[in-house]
Amino acid sequence: MKRSLLAATLAICLLQTAFAQEAVVGVDNADALFTSPDPVLNRNKQTTYKIIKELLEANHWERADQYLTERYLQHNPNATSGLKGVVEYFTVVRKREPTDIPEKMKTKIVSVVAEGDIVTVGYPREMKDPKDPSKTYTTTWFDSWRFVDGKADEHWDPAIKAE
Repeated sequence: MKRSLLAATLAICLLQTAFAQEAVVGVDNADALFTSPDPVLNRNKQTTYKIIKELLEANHWERADQYLTERYLQHNPNATSGLKGVVEYFTVVRKREPTDIPEKMKTKIVSVVAEGDIVTVGYPREMKDPKDPSKTYTTTWFDSWRFVDGKADEHWDPAIKAE
């Protein structure tokens, strides 16, 4: 009986370990990920950097026309397409107020991948554990942008409809 109980306890511990994960963390020098020896990829990565730092971090949506096209196709179900639509989403719906633009990006970054006209950025994201809301876990969020002539023209992320 004791042996069976010990075996069951050991099996449960091993099962829990099998479902454990490594924490998702950002790199030490995220700024370095936004460069490329290829001039077009470098331009697109640098624009992505400015979108994150100036628009998403510091909320300077008055600068959005420098980095986004007028038609800006939006695949996030909470924001409408178009430059005006995304600016309205962040300034009116989300009520984001401009702050000082940081010298260096504050957002933690896991990876930046640029291929052709697409740049994809992976971020660590902390979530509440649905089985135990007193605990959290990390996963990876992403944003992808398609570029046309150095400006983001289309955007994807894994967002779901807001309640």
